[in-house]
Amino acid sequence: MIDYRGELFQGYNKPKRTPNNPTKSHAVLAKVGDRVKLVRFGQKGVRGDRKNTSRARAFRARHAKNIAKGRLFPAYWSNKVKW
Repeated sequence: MIDYRGELFQGYNKPKRTPNNPTKSHAVLAKVGDRVKLVRFGQKGVRGDRKNTSRARAFRARHAKNIAKGRLFPAYWSNKVKW
């Protein structure tokens, strides 16, 4: 377990739900090389779509540039976990 700013994580790059956060549904302690960053992502109350539907394809097309930036950005994790 990793304690980061008073929040516990199972490990680096392992997302978890955040039921007590007022706006974001998930959080992850992202690590790339030596850089570590707390990334909160996902709109609270909105369900993603794990199937390859038009809604999921539209999300990926709309956020493609941000998803491509990698693990230190919320769009990457939202695509991986929720969509």
